[in-house]
Amino acid sequence: MPEILKANNRAWAARMVAADPGFFRRLERQQAPLYLWIGCSDSRVPANEIVGLDPGELFVHRNVANLAPPQDANYLSVLQFAVDVLRVKHIMVVGHYGCGGVAASVDGKRRGLVDHWLHPIREVYQVHRQELDAITEGRRRLDRLCELNVIRQVRNVASDVFLQEAWARGQEVSVHGWVYSLANGIINDLDVSVHGPA
Repeated sequence: MPEILKANNRAWAARMVAADPGFFRRLERQQAPLYLWIGCSDSRVPANEIVGLDPGELFVHRNVANLAPPQDANYLSVLQFAVDVLRVKHIMVVGHYGCGGVAASVDGKRRGLVDHWLHPIREVYQVHRQELDAITEGRRRLDRLCELNVIRQVRNVASDVFLQEAWARGQEVSVHGWVYSLANGIINDLDVSVHGPA
């Protein structure tokens, strides 16, 4: 039923013009976001809405379980464009509690290609197995794995050659790790920001 989506789009566009007649003309002329959001594809995590930004203010890359794998050309293309062309100032890796991808990575079920995609999360689990196994409540254990996954992806982003080169030339760009709560809509800053080469 894509017709309802088209009707919703027309209503949204009309609301935007009613609130700000020049909105689409400005949007058409320039894309100059200060932020890159690397987040999960989960439909309950709408990047712009969560942080209260309009279209054009947030460059967004989404995939299952908010991964930033150094071998993924799609992610790397987005990262390079954001850093080298758009010159974003902040890169946020944003996971969310209750992530189905994180849960699927460690539940032992076979799902096909996505199992390969989620393999880095299984590696994070193995590295932190003692800490995670000490958490007896399953939901809390998965939430902690969501946090640990974000921390790992922040390290991936910060160690990438595009960031290293940007910092070497004096470009100001920081990488942050956040986890969004579906339960209350609040972002938990994991305090793992990286502002330059280690």
